Amino acid sequence: MTPVEFRRHLHAHPERSFAEHDTAAFIEAQLDALGIEHRRVAGTGVLARIRGRATAAGDRRAVVLRADIDALPIAERTGLPYASCNEGVMHACGHDMHAAVLYGVLREAAATPDFAGTLLGLFQPGEECNPGGASLVLAEGAFDDFEVVAVVGEHAEPQLEIGTLGFRAGKYMAANDELRFAVRGTGGHGALRAQLHDPVAAAAELIGRLLTLNAPVRVLSIGRVEAPGATNVVPDEVRMEGTLRTFDEGARTEAHRAIEAFAAETDARHGTRTEAAIDRGYPSVVNDPALTELAAALAEASGLRIERLPLRPTAEDFGHYTLRYPSLFYRLGVGAAAGRLHTATFAPDERALDVGIDFMLRLAHRILESRL
Repeated sequence: MTPVEFRRHLHAHPERSFAEHDTAAFIEAQLDALGIEHRRVAGTGVLARIRGRATAAGDRRAVVLRADIDALPIAERTGLPYASCNEGVMHACGHDMHAAVLYGVLREAAATPDFAGTLLGLFQPGEECNPGGASLVLAEGAFDDFEVVAVVGEHAEPQLEIGTLGFRAGKYMAANDELRFAVRGTGGHGALRAQLHDPVAAAAELIGRLLTLNAPVRVLSIGRVEAPGATNVVPDEVRMEGTLRTFDEGARTEAHRAIEAFAAETDARHGTRTEAAIDRGYPSVVNDPALTELAAALAEASGLRIERLPLRPTAEDFGHYTLRYPSLFYRLGVGAAAGRLHTATFAPDERALDVGIDFMLRLAHRILESRL
């Protein structure tokens, strides 16, 4: 099976986070056909292993190549002949491309394993929702038998054209926390305000204060507000939900404290009681500087264009790997015609697969050779 065929099968049969049962079975069947050793990990993930034939006895060095495999709850509108067969589910974030690149790398590596060390190919489930498949992979100790010298991942990027890769050393993607508030007061007739401890007014003030936390390296948004009253009825409770994005743990802790302080101060003024729940999400993605520069130099030497990327306030559970191992997460150009990620019409250019496969395989070999 070619990488394009592999990708199109996954695209036509998407499955949501931690429900990738048929996806995992398909991946296993393709690895079996290539004679590649593999095992299940994190429930619906698959971990493949290829030991280079130049590997010396006792050499435990390994490079982990990671691709996510879950899809999103989006109804596809691309009109492609291989569009999603699963109603309301779509590979709208390029995970099918990531998996096809990894499959292509493993196919090539298995055919000519002329390297020293081990390639671990991780088809990871559950990137799109907490707790994140990466955390489960690490909790299982999936790599404990190896000396992991690098974990490498990529992401499809429509803002980069085919033949372009994007890199950023150090802090790159944000940590994400989910915010939930229940603002409770005393509701009643909207015309009799003296009788109220108005949770709507308190919630409005709290939103304004929360938004003051926004800064170049911190993002907070409230995306949902529910106040089930009427034109002349103030409810007893208002519920709100939002997101917080930060780029280091110190700033994250500081923002959490500020959120709790804002809620307490608002309650004191309005006579309300606010329950603020902060659900910690993924850590920030922090790229190893040496790996980043090695990869960028290799890309240029391979005739590819490179772009240096700005901080990105979106989140990725790849951040869990960056806390534990030297890691690199880069962007693979799939062309502006692909449209926007997480939309019903996202359709990346499949010519990017060859670029992605060739570069990731070269990079894995270079990392093992360089003994970083």
